[in-house]
Amino acid sequence: MSAATKAAELRQLDNEGLVAKLREAKEELFNLRFQAATGQLDNHGRLRLVRKDIARIYTLMRERELGIETVENA
Repeated sequence: MSAATKAAELRQLDNEGLVAKLREAKEELFNLRFQAATGQLDNHGRLRLVRKDIARIYTLMRERELGIETVENA
């Protein structure tokens, strides 16, 4: 993932796309945490951005589950 993922970009994805993005973000978070633990992490702010991306994805998934938000077909 590049910089912070925008909610509008995520809303255009279908459920499978969201799951794929979530998997990518969790993998990146694991790698960043590993780098931080070994002292190799250069950009500590990236940890925060990835955690926020994960929370944003979970929020959209929950909105769809509750029927608050639907997939926008563009």
